[in-house]
Amino acid sequence: VQLQASGGGLVQTGESLRLSCAASGSTAVIISMGWYRQTPGKPRELAASVDSAAKTVYMDSVKGRFTISWDHPKNMMYLQMDSLKPEDTAVYYCQADRLFGNPPGGYWGQGTQVTVSS
Repeated sequence: VQLQASGGGLVQTGESLRLSCAASGSTAVIISMGWYRQTPGKPRELAASVDSAAKTVYMDSVKGRFTISWDHPKNMMYLQMDSLKPEDTAVYYCQADRLFGNPPGGYWGQGTQVTVSS
């Protein structure tokens, strides 16, 4: 599975961004996808995830502001980020897990930088 993240950028507080993650390769056996974020000196943390049953999980600080979605036919995952805050500034990574043959930690795309100015 190959993952390509895009959509990051520089915005002001209160604005919106939509991140996209394009999956290719053995996508038929992907069972969950997610967005993680990381700031310098801190561990990577899960921002949001969605599984094949469309069950979503959000970290507390983004609930009500971020929406994750997975377009299966297009092999695309999105993260709509509204009402952005400076503390949302981070490198965002898309991640996927397969039903079988999953490497430790799953598959990862390259990061995309999100910067929110105050």
